[in-house]
Amino acid sequence: MYRLSLRKRVAFAFAICVAVLSLAWGLAFFGAIRLSEDRVLTQQLQVAAQSYPAMTMNLRGYEEVASLPESLREWAQTNPAEGLYEFESDELHVAVIPGNTEQRRAFVVFDVAGIEAASSEDWWLLLVITGVVGTLGALGFGLGVVVMRKAVAPVAQLAKVVADIDPQKLSAEDHKRIESSRFGDDEVGLLARTIEKTLERISAFVERERYFTGSASHELRTPVTVITGALELLEQSDLSVADAKVVDRIRRATLDMKTTIEMFLCLARETDDGLYDKQFLVMPLVNQAIEQQRHLLSGKSVDVEVDQLAKPKICGHPQAFSIAVNNLVRNAFEHTLAGQGPITILIKEHELLVTNQVSALVTNQESADERHTPTGAPSFHGYGLGLGIVQRLCERNGWSFSLHADEARVATRLSW
Repeated sequence: MYRLSLRKRVAFAFAICVAVLSLAWGLAFFGAIRLSEDRVLTQQLQVAAQSYPAMTMNLRGYEEVASLPESLREWAQTNPAEGLYEFESDELHVAVIPGNTEQRRAFVVFDVAGIEAASSEDWWLLLVITGVVGTLGALGFGLGVVVMRKAVAPVAQLAKVVADIDPQKLSAEDHKRIESSRFGDDEVGLLARTIEKTLERISAFVERERYFTGSASHELRTPVTVITGALELLEQSDLSVADAKVVDRIRRATLDMKTTIEMFLCLARETDDGLYDKQFLVMPLVNQAIEQQRHLLSGKSVDVEVDQLAKPKICGHPQAFSIAVNNLVRNAFEHTLAGQGPITILIKEHELLVTNQVSALVTNQESADERHTPTGAPSFHGYGLGLGIVQRLCERNGWSFSLHADEARVATRLSW
């Protein structure tokens, strides 16, 4: 259990990492300085030991330019400013300081011959320093990774638990794994509690959806079935022409009601027993839709032209596709006035196109706006509730739906 918040743990981890790295770099620089001092002193002692019993003087002072080493005289005559100078070729270091008078300068010459390291030794020292710096950098990076992993371990644990949960198949074990008490009272615990409550709401929603669709499927279809049976009995009896027309209207209204119920149940279900992977032919469903909606053309003298350029067989939910086609055909039949045909239905390999003529006289401003709706951003208001449902059915099955309307015609396209 973590007593500190995630923010404080990250801050402490960063502070510890910086402190350890600073200490390591400080010790490394201190060791390098001490090593350099010891090396210089050792070199001086070695030079003195080699010249014993005559003791060499590496450090000398000069007040006259003429007394300087010959290699420095020409330079000294230029009256250099006060400061420190280095002559690598002669292995001399010179300090220029004020002399006895303002116009004169004094010189302190330090002969480093035999004391400074050779070039080869410098390269080896550079390699050693580079190796030490690289090692410290790698250790610092590794330390930072370890410390930060420790600090954010609860977040990683929560992310792994959430990634392994399938929202569509929540189980009691999933609720135990996401239990907020496992993550303490810090920010991660708050996030875990929020996710836990969200999963509980999702589970309750899924349960309500299953109960509703199961109950509605039975309660809504039963009256429709009873009405259908009663209509079949009425059709077998001797009916007058007027009564037969009324029964026919009831039969069509019942069929529309059945289609609407199936449509909404199809959209409400989360799963549908694998029917979304079923293969079916397009043409039989188109013919069925035309026959079911043909009564809408009674008395209009409008022809229906079906042009089958291919015989597509698609994969998806056959009932959803049938509902979509029925809506497209019904809207085309309803919005075509007498003598404004033909209605064309074009079947291609990957799309279904339904086109109908519309009246040139616009009597409703809303209809006028609708007819100028561009392809790809359709507004389905005014052409029936079914087109909005068609859009949702297509999204559910991975199909695409578009509508294009102008002053002359309305074209709907269903692609797969």
